[in-house]
Amino acid sequence: MPRRLSSLSETLPQTIVTATLSVATHGAGFTEITADARDFIERAGAGEGVFTAFLRHTSASLTIQENADPDVQTDLTAALDRLAPEAAPWIHTVEGPDDMPAHVKAMLNGVSLHIPVKDGKLTLGTWQGLYLIEHRRAPHTREVIFQFIGSRA
Repeated sequence: MPRRLSSLSETLPQTIVTATLSVATHGAGFTEITADARDFIERAGAGEGVFTAFLRHTSASLTIQENADPDVQTDLTAALDRLAPEAAPWIHTVEGPDDMPAHVKAMLNGVSLHIPVKDGKLTLGTWQGLYLIEHRRAPHTREVIFQFIGSRA
């Protein structure tokens, strides 16, 4: 099947806007932050550009994932637990048995995202949402740095 590239559009960056989102987690699991990102983009007066999110932690991660069926999150959590089980013979155990698996899961998912912004909107697909994934069992407060680089609306 042939590929087709859309026409090109060009925008000169006029602004860089940054804010920190503080997220209180309830222990291991997914916390959706899509609405927070959309609110940030609106408050930033974004037009065209790029939105970035950076998580300042090593035992949690960020992802873009389906936001329609919560069973997806359950299955993803189970898959991550199979990939990095607490019962594995980890050497680093100083912070508890869930810490080293949390680091592995964060490494697999990553701690940063970037999403194009067009006409002042995140260009997420229909079923896509942004999530902070807490990999530790205990509740934590996590910081996500949001940044928009681009033109004003």
